Amino acid sequence: MDLNRYAEELQRQLATAAAAGGDDARELASRLTAPLDAAARLVLLNALSDAAGEISAELAPGSVDVRLRGGSPEFVVTVPAAPAPAAEPAAAASAQATAPASGPVDGEANATTRTTLRLPDHLKTQAETAAARDGVSVNTWLVRAVAAAIERPAGRPAAPPGPDQRVNSRVTGWVR
Repeated sequence: MDLNRYAEELQRQLATAAAAGGDDARELASRLTAPLDAAARLVLLNALSDAAGEISAELAPGSVDVRLRGGSPEFVVTVPAAPAPAAEPAAAASAQATAPASGPVDGEANATTRTTLRLPDHLKTQAETAAARDGVSVNTWLVRAVAAAIERPAGRPAAPPGPDQRVNSRVTGWVR
């Protein structure tokens, strides 16, 4: 996404507004153009980032992230994996156990809440690593983790590692 056209439109509108104020206002507007350009770009990036966060909350377990590439923002959309065909029950059970839970995260359509979460350093590092592995932001990864934990069926806690599993191993599927 090219932010230049938005920055140029803001400069044009500033010049138009300054023209009504006379020569001193036009001179001041021309001196403010460069500093305002950087500030306007930062505000636009913050707005895009906030919008991506709100969209991600609605798309969970999918997500939308904003990344900067060469000073220009890019939207990266992560779509949840499609369910496995019925012909492969083992793969379907594995996908269900490892895929994040789906469905709305919030009770209201566009409501989000900022929450401060204090994590021990080792958990924060592990969350950052997992988010990078999945190609999403830490916030998106945490939203997915919370959604999956909340939507886990009652009576089915996360399986503790067995004697032959390392702590970081992933358990997939359920035995009936």
